Amino acid sequence: MKRGLDVLGTGPLATVQDLGRPGHAALGVGVSGAADPGSFRLANRLLGNAEGDAAIEVTFGGLRVRCRGGVFAAVTGAPAPLLVGGRPEAPYSVFHLPDGAELRLGSPPAGLRSYLAVRGGIDVPPVLGSRSTDTLAGLGPAPLGPGDLLPVGPPPAGAPLLDVLPVRPPPAGDIELRAMPGPRDDWFAPGALDVLFTAAYTVTSEIDRVGMRLDGPGLPHAGCGELPSEGTVTGALQVPPSGLPVLFLADHPLTGGYPVIAVVASADIGRAAQARPGQRLRFVPHPAPPLGKERP
Repeated sequence: MKRGLDVLGTGPLATVQDLGRPGHAALGVGVSGAADPGSFRLANRLLGNAEGDAAIEVTFGGLRVRCRGGVFAAVTGAPAPLLVGGRPEAPYSVFHLPDGAELRLGSPPAGLRSYLAVRGGIDVPPVLGSRSTDTLAGLGPAPLGPGDLLPVGPPPAGAPLLDVLPVRPPPAGDIELRAMPGPRDDWFAPGALDVLFTAAYTVTSEIDRVGMRLDGPGLPHAGCGELPSEGTVTGALQVPPSGLPVLFLADHPLTGGYPVIAVVASADIGRAAQARPGQRLRFVPHPAPPLGKERP
């Protein structure tokens, strides 16, 4: 029997993701990939998969799938409560999903995005070398919906070395993110960087895989005129004329015409991607200034 997962329900959003499709910016194609790469890699390592094998990214729970053929699986990221055939299983552990059994993911108590990986990976056809869904560009498999069938690839030769991991869940309170000033911090009024690095910014309901709009003290432009469109990266804090920053995530546009005041450190992108509406983000300069030195 060919192994696979029948999608019965998806909650707010469920997509297939891997580590993205780097190297295609000249074609106007972004990297995309898992919004929280650390949690994604961890799910695959837990099962003995290659780190880049495709898995399902689930936003705020609600995923329901039925298994064909039986697979081993794991859930990382936001610790959504799990039911397999009506019996609870623990996130951050390896569990078996028997043939015909239904898996349900509830709403996680903390964090936003969970990763359901299966041993062998999700084996949908790649596009430009990746199985990731890019929601902005419309590349890769469409967001999942009821009736979809996701094939599972052959299991790897090596056996998993662990069956459970003592992982701390995403924070439910304020989230601290390291950010490097620039490249356009000189396009802002004096003191704007000090405001960014001392104030708290609240995640609004305008959040998706492209980015999140933040609410808090404004970061006014210095009136330098119009900025020509230039390249952007994951983690960029772009500031439109409103003065309220937008934090770019995995499916961000490749170019933008608003100045970027700072860029979140790549190692902190996963924690940013787990922030929920209503949580507060606090930015700290990275690298931190030496003791006794003021920020520029």
